[in-house]
Amino acid sequence: MNAPVLSDDALLDALAMERKAGKSVAFANGCFDVLHVGHIRYLQDAARVADVLVVGVNGDASVRQLKGEGRPVMPENERAEIISAIRGVAYVTIFHEESPSRLLETLRPDFQCKGTDYTADSVPEAEIVKSYGGKVVIVGDPKDHSTTEMLRRMNRS
Repeated sequence: MNAPVLSDDALLDALAMERKAGKSVAFANGCFDVLHVGHIRYLQDAARVADVLVVGVNGDASVRQLKGEGRPVMPENERAEIISAIRGVAYVTIFHEESPSRLLETLRPDFQCKGTDYTADSVPEAEIVKSYGGKVVIVGDPKDHSTTEMLRRMNRS
C-alpha cells in the first residue's frame, strides 16, 4: 500500500497521532525528478532513522528554479506518487518553496535527513532543526548518481 500524499494540515494531524503513539519522525526531501538508485538508497536509509519517514517533494515551480528550464521531467503529483510507493516512506507532501525550511518549522521532525553531498554542518536548514531540538542526520550512499547527469547521457544517445 502506498503512503498517502497529504497537504500540510492533513500531515500535521497525521503526525500528531503518530507522536501520540510515541513514534519518532524523520524528514527527507528532494526533487526526485527522474528516480534513480541513489534516491532509493537515500530514502530507505532515512526510513531507518526514525519510526515514521515523511518525504517532502519539491513542487514543479521550485524544481524549475533549482534545476533550470526543461525541469522537472515529471509533474509533481506523479513524482509524489512514485515516492509514496517506496518501502519505508510513511507520508509524502509537496512543497512549493526552493527550501524545506517552512515545512521543517511547521512539522518539527525529530530528524532531518540529508544526503551525503552534505555534512551535518553544511545543511542549510540545520539551525532551524536545532532551534526546536531536532537533529540533522546524513544518510544514503556516496553521491555517485545524478538525475542531471542521467538526462545529459540520455540526450547524447
